[in-house]
Amino acid sequence: MHHASRAYRWFLGFNYVILTILALLCLFPIVNILAISFSSSDAVKAGNVTFWPVDFTLSSYKYILENQQFLNSFGTSLLRVVLGVATNLIFTILVAFPLSKEASRFRSRTFYAWIFVFTMLFSGGLIPGYLVVKEAGLLDSIWALILPGAVPIFNVLLMLNFFRGLPKELEEASWMDGAGHFRTLWSIYLPISLPSIATITLFAMVGHWNAWFDGMIYMKSPEHYPLATYLQSMLQQVTMIQSEMMTLEDATLLSQVSDRTTQASQIFLSVIPILFVYPFLQRYFVHGLVVGSVKG
Repeated sequence: MHHASRAYRWFLGFNYVILTILALLCLFPIVNILAISFSSSDAVKAGNVTFWPVDFTLSSYKYILENQQFLNSFGTSLLRVVLGVATNLIFTILVAFPLSKEASRFRSRTFYAWIFVFTMLFSGGLIPGYLVVKEAGLLDSIWALILPGAVPIFNVLLMLNFFRGLPKELEEASWMDGAGHFRTLWSIYLPISLPSIATITLFAMVGHWNAWFDGMIYMKSPEHYPLATYLQSMLQQVTMIQSEMMTLEDATLLSQVSDRTTQASQIFLSVIPILFVYPFLQRYFVHGLVVGSVKG
């Protein structure tokens, strides 16, 4: 039986300590935000909140859930993720599948591949992109957040390399059985490409959920902002809570929250969907990322 040397055990122990410290450093800001969101306004203003709530209260979450603009932005982001991820997956797979073929079978493969790589390195610029979206009549619509990034080139490269790593005999067998290109893609390639598909799905979800700049420039009305854009606009304001509450109940609630507590509550609520989905895709993530990047 192989026994690890003392130096190797010390090396592993050192790695565990360093990785644990790094993990805690990444976790502490999230814990601090969560503690602030559950603390009273006075405790937060006094700087008494670190990693545990002080004067525990749910006032910030109550205020947020009654804020119609936050709910609208949350719904817009959910819709964007659903439509955006579906669009990204469809176009990524349809582009990667033909580009994964050898030049002998697809003579123009190299030419088209370089066109896509060129768009990854160079873009038309902010103003031309805005003019294209405007002339297409997409301003202030959900499609303005989806169509400009419908073909993520990095994801195409991952999927392309994954397809190229699959045995050619599978495709040859499907051709002998009379299957066409789409039948081969649907019945042969996609079922065995779940790791790579899960990887690009996670990339697309995080990208759409966290994107805020395109919502700022393509949405005319704040009511149509996605959640990330709404949070960005709120964080830039000196005071987020408006004094439009007139009832006694609202005035009491207003006295219990502050801009920091509500911002912390919104930030924490905004990360919940990704934290909920990630564990289901994590089992495929590393495998799909590695396999899709080893072949040129």
